[in-house]
Amino acid sequence: MESKSSSLFLGLDLSTQQLKVIAIDDNLSIVFEESVIFDKDLPQFHTQDGVCRHKDMLCVTVPTLLWVTAFDLLLKRMKEKGFEFDRVVSLSGTGQQHGSVYWKSESEKLLKNLDPEKSLSDQLKDCFVVDDSPIWMDSSTTEQCKTLEESVGGAQALANITGSKAYERFTGNQIAKIFQHNPKAYDKCERISLVSSFLASLCYGGYAPIDYSDGSGMNLMNIFTKTWELVCLNACAPDLKEKLGELVSSSKHIGKISRYLSQRYGFPKSCDIVAFTGDNPASLAGVCLKKTDLCISLGTSDTLMLWLDNPKPTTKGHVFVNPIDESAYMALLCFKNGSLVRETIRNRCCESSWEEFEESLRNSPPGNNGNIGMYFHETEITPFAQGTYRFNNDDVALQFFTKDEEIRALVEGQFLAKRVHAEALGFHITEETRILATGGASKNKAILQVLSDIFHAPVFIIHGTTNSACLGSAYLALYGVCGQSKVGFHDLFYKSDKYEMAVLPNVKTRDIYDKMVKRYKLLEEKVSN
Repeated sequence: MESKSSSLFLGLDLSTQQLKVIAIDDNLSIVFEESVIFDKDLPQFHTQDGVCRHKDMLCVTVPTLLWVTAFDLLLKRMKEKGFEFDRVVSLSGTGQQHGSVYWKSESEKLLKNLDPEKSLSDQLKDCFVVDDSPIWMDSSTTEQCKTLEESVGGAQALANITGSKAYERFTGNQIAKIFQHNPKAYDKCERISLVSSFLASLCYGGYAPIDYSDGSGMNLMNIFTKTWELVCLNACAPDLKEKLGELVSSSKHIGKISRYLSQRYGFPKSCDIVAFTGDNPASLAGVCLKKTDLCISLGTSDTLMLWLDNPKPTTKGHVFVNPIDESAYMALLCFKNGSLVRETIRNRCCESSWEEFEESLRNSPPGNNGNIGMYFHETEITPFAQGTYRFNNDDVALQFFTKDEEIRALVEGQFLAKRVHAEALGFHITEETRILATGGASKNKAILQVLSDIFHAPVFIIHGTTNSACLGSAYLALYGVCGQSKVGFHDLFYKSDKYEMAVLPNVKTRDIYDKMVKRYKLLEEKVSN
């Protein structure tokens, strides 16, 4: 890393498959990136795609110590590459939403008194009452979801309070399951962190608070008052408010860097820590989403984000507090079957070659001759369904497609679903609309062309990186100490709008996809009933 005099702002991202870091300078340029890939770099934890799937295939967890070990390794690699920690003015971060960590009593005292001569993993290995953290892919809490909804008067009533109906992966329901199945562990738990506030705690050297935006994804927070909703807390577990701690703004300065990180790696003692948030809110910050934009992140899970000023929550999709304007909101649709499904079908049909995958997409006709496919390898969130479904032009179920049909059916089906559910939230394309694509698959122009055609809108990508969540946390690090209360987020980051046009829609496909959207909606209702 070339030495310069400018300040640095650090963003961390603890995602499903890796831990990443991005540093930006005063000009908002990315000057450093590094990552730790869990399966590859930490094989001793025996994860597959970053997670551990249990025998019932509903329960999905991650060893909490893996995340600590990954942080150790990331910092070590940064040091080996000459990263100048002493230039970091502030840092923030993000984590996969809905995952949770359960700290043992007295753990905060240890966090505050860590030995800089020893690794974090060696010192924190016995700090968790639950060794395996439930994450967003877990769908084993249906019983707890029903109980929570009943406690407030039904699914819509819960959505009216928390922004979402009860979802199996949401933290409140995961906590309820742990309390019911392992009450001794729950009693010994001093603090429950989200993945984001857990990573923040490692940086802060104490229990970090949960921010409004990530807290919105728990089925526990009132998104309008921005406080814990007591009826929801009581329905999940006793003494839960004390175990969760306070809620804060996503751009709040929460303290200084820990003594441990300062002494071990050379962070300045003055380095500020800004509240960490969830990966989806951080992505909204990373793409500098505007009111007329639609953001689609194509990652392990695919997500779709919209800006809302006056939300009307429904039982499909989610409403979170907006991380860059806490008086506003963001709508989120999450589709569990994202890149892992694309990779699985690429491996099966194209011998693991993305080039062959792209060629197949280009060689097959838009609309796929009427064939429609739905690929829910994991139990999907919206709709709540699992399995693979193929239909011909007459909506007759099929067992197989040809190679080209399979690949196009996969990509078209994923984007047809996104348009169907975006429109259900009130989304309408206008002449000003941009689709902002991010995530790993946003590198693939053949995939983006299908996205553009189905939504009838141009697709833009961020120049320089696909890690919008990590970049967004770096922006929040800067905004939290330099911009908040002085200027608006977009005013501060106007020069970061480094989008480049990726593809334009093919006007000849408009009628084809308008008809397919209607068919897809009916077929999806059929498979999810």
